[in-house]
Amino acid sequence: MSAPPSSDSPASATAARRAWMAVLARTSRADLETALNHAMEGTPFPAFDWLRPPETGLAMVRGRIGGTGDAFNFGEATVTRATLRLRDVSDEGTTVGVACHLGRDRRRAELAAMADALLQTPQHHARLQAQLIAPLASRLTAKRAERQQDAASTRVEFFTMVRGD
Repeated sequence: MSAPPSSDSPASATAARRAWMAVLARTSRADLETALNHAMEGTPFPAFDWLRPPETGLAMVRGRIGGTGDAFNFGEATVTRATLRLRDVSDEGTTVGVACHLGRDRRRAELAAMADALLQTPQHHARLQAQLIAPLASRLTAKRAERQQDAASTRVEFFTMVRGD
């Protein structure tokens, strides 16, 4: 699902980060906290500084009719975001973790930002990818499949009977 953070291609590293950030953004706080604590068991969380502490605000949601029409403002959604920088993780420079998700849960944003930063470090990447992102992604995929199956069970097929001449 993802490449190591020291990947040769910046595009593949960006795609890998985008994939794990999508998983972190869609995961509930309880699941994220449990999985992150399990993945980091025996390893203390590194010290960090807030670049942007968790804050809640509104974001404009835009839509398109039929997915192809002109964009219009659909409404506003509550979002929470956070940005932190790990202290002295490596000699390669600073590692910045970012999180943004729907809702007002500040702790969830903090956990996701920490996970994002740790996933960018070579010493934590493989373990967190295997013990945090992969299980959470499979859980999200299973939930999505269940919702699709529930929706498919309510599908109605309309047909027209043609009368003879």
